[in-house]
Amino acid sequence: MSWVSLLLTAWSSRAPSLLLVVMVSRDVGLRVGLEGVQTSMCSRWGSRVEDFNQGQDGEVVIGGLFNLHYQPPVIDQEFIKPPFYNPCTGLQVETLKAAYAMEFAVEEINRNPLILPGVKLNYRILDCCARHPWVLHGAFSLVGGEMESCNSTAITPQSHVSGPSSSMRAIILSRTLASLSVPVISYLASCPCLSDRHRFPNFFRTIPSDVYQAKTMARLAILFNWTWIGAVFADNDYGRLAIQTFQEEIEGSGVCLAFSEAVSRETIEEDAKRAATTVQHSTARVILIFCWFTDVGELFLELAKRNVTDRQFLASEAWSTSSDLLQDVAILNVASAHALHKHLTCPDEGSSPRDNGSTCSSPFNIKRKELLEDLKRVNFTTPNGEEFFFQGADIPAAYDLVNWKTSPDGSLKLVLIGRVDGLELHLNQTSIQWTTGSNQVPISVCSESCPPGTRRANRKGEPVCCFDCIPCTEGEVSNETGSHQCRRCAVEFWSNPGNTACIPRKVDFLSFNETMGIILTAVAVSGAAVTTAVFAVFLRFRNTPVVRANNSELSFLLLLSLKLCFLCALVFIGRPSVWSCRLQQAAFGISFVLCVSCLQVKTIVVLAAFRSARPGAGGLMKWFGPGQQRGSVCFFTSIQVIICTIWLSLSPPIPHRDLGFQGSKVNLECAMSSVVGFAVVLGYIGFLACLCLLLAFLARKLPDNFNEAKFITFSMLIFCAVWVAFVPAYISSPGKYSVAVEIFAILASSYGLLLCIFVPKCFIILLRPERNTKKQLMGR
Repeated sequence: MSWVSLLLTAWSSRAPSLLLVVMVSRDVGLRVGLEGVQTSMCSRWGSRVEDFNQGQDGEVVIGGLFNLHYQPPVIDQEFIKPPFYNPCTGLQVETLKAAYAMEFAVEEINRNPLILPGVKLNYRILDCCARHPWVLHGAFSLVGGEMESCNSTAITPQSHVSGPSSSMRAIILSRTLASLSVPVISYLASCPCLSDRHRFPNFFRTIPSDVYQAKTMARLAILFNWTWIGAVFADNDYGRLAIQTFQEEIEGSGVCLAFSEAVSRETIEEDAKRAATTVQHSTARVILIFCWFTDVGELFLELAKRNVTDRQFLASEAWSTSSDLLQDVAILNVASAHALHKHLTCPDEGSSPRDNGSTCSSPFNIKRKELLEDLKRVNFTTPNGEEFFFQGADIPAAYDLVNWKTSPDGSLKLVLIGRVDGLELHLNQTSIQWTTGSNQVPISVCSESCPPGTRRANRKGEPVCCFDCIPCTEGEVSNETGSHQCRRCAVEFWSNPGNTACIPRKVDFLSFNETMGIILTAVAVSGAAVTTAVFAVFLRFRNTPVVRANNSELSFLLLLSLKLCFLCALVFIGRPSVWSCRLQQAAFGISFVLCVSCLQVKTIVVLAAFRSARPGAGGLMKWFGPGQQRGSVCFFTSIQVIICTIWLSLSPPIPHRDLGFQGSKVNLECAMSSVVGFAVVLGYIGFLACLCLLLAFLARKLPDNFNEAKFITFSMLIFCAVWVAFVPAYISSPGKYSVAVEIFAILASSYGLLLCIFVPKCFIILLRPERNTKKQLMGR
């Protein structure tokens, strides 16, 4: 831990004196007495200091201004008005130790022949009671040579000034004494603002700026992934500026402050209780504390009462190890002896010109401006081997990182675990003992990091460190812990079941191995088998009246076309290829036109047969003989063949991966390159079916016990209904389901024709053979 000093010098007819004001900036006093310390209090209007030891006369006198006591809150304002003052009470033991350290340092300097040879140092220790007016009055009295002590000894003007222990006092004294070129050296004023040489040209300090300490703590929080941290800070410039710097450093890093509690010297008991309650109820397990050690003591007592033991504390230099105070005060006396040594030393013995043309100073003629310049060039090595020098107002930032470890006997000891040089952090993580009692880093988060496959969703009205984990939607992935967004997979990829990686989308088509493909295949094969059986029955009974009626040749051709219709459905099942895509539509279009053409010719023959029975129409049947019937079927079918040939030649269907369908599979289908060609094929089938339906409807009431026209009518109604329903179902069905819809339409219409036309005939042939006679057929 580093400290701040304030250097004051004075000159008198007897001996010049140098006042080093060493002050503790966090004014928490310990209400204990210390045997052997005697004080006599002297006062004048508006000020008061306590003279503990005037020391012996010397050529240069170093003064120490300590906050040996603290002043409790004033309740009655009348007691602070003249001629009254509020007496200082509550001796601070740690500050008293620092005073003894100063005494020891002065004696060591006097024993060292290499520092200020021939010059004797003495010291004067004063108590300012942490009151701004007394600090300012004491400094002016020393500089101006007017200061009352208990024995009324006057001290003449000093050439070297003071040292405030807080940033606010340092700012006040530096601005006040800058016009007098009086150097101000502090060992505790750590405000970053004091580094500004334009505003504070006469200020020096032996403690690094709080910027480095706060930044280091922020880096530790980020390093250990502590995203939810509580903070307790002193309600003064030290604590507020430290927390402000810490918040600026963690901005955008994902670290948040769960709470920030300020504690004040005047109300430390109440503030400690409030802060302890907040720590107890907060979910933050790491607590950052920027307070003086006595404030922390009050806080820890309150936490102990509440049995709060599972917290990790990040300590500032003000309380992490209070024993450093003694070392820093000693080094301070050594920002001061070296500066005087350089200021009073000439290149040769006697007086000779200095680099800037001025004469060398003597212990009886210390020049402030020259001493100010000498302070800027101070450079020496401390007893522990560290090089000391100023960089502007500051010294190079260097901190030791220590860990409070529990010894086997239950006591606490400080163990060095790392070091900070400037902004470089060197840390041995394996040597840290955490509150968990192991080497496992404690967890301090508001929300656990979102696992892969999820994303963070901030909670409304809460800090960014508090969030919910939302699973990625299908097609999106996150493969990192704590992802803010899910990433959408490329079009040919899809998310795996855990939404942690994009995997190639599986090619999907209506296959023979899946349930739907198996069912449709079975239905199609069954239809072809039934058609074959009917064909065999008709072939076996081909000379019977039922088979021979209405041209048996057309009946066999119709059965053949129906079998092709059933079998063409199988072409739609399986992995689409160039040839299968072309064969599908060609087989479908030609087979159905052949089937409908046969039915249409049969209907025309029925109408012609009965029309020829009328008087004067005997020659009508010669135009519908067997040759004309076969020719008509071939003519109607050839038109569809021409349409399919042109379509498949110019713009045939081709295999296509449908990437637009969102899912884990890519639909492989036969894409219609020309919708017009497919529409013409369907339109021609529809035209023939409608024409056949109309003719069959006209012939439905013709006299005959077995009139095929009525069965053709029913079959055509089913056929047309199926294909009218097919169009919207086909358009709205995604992927392979559109193929299934087309197969269903083919099978449904084929079964409708087979059952309506041939089941009645097979019933008579097989089960009612007595009705299979010409007499029965010609009944009327």
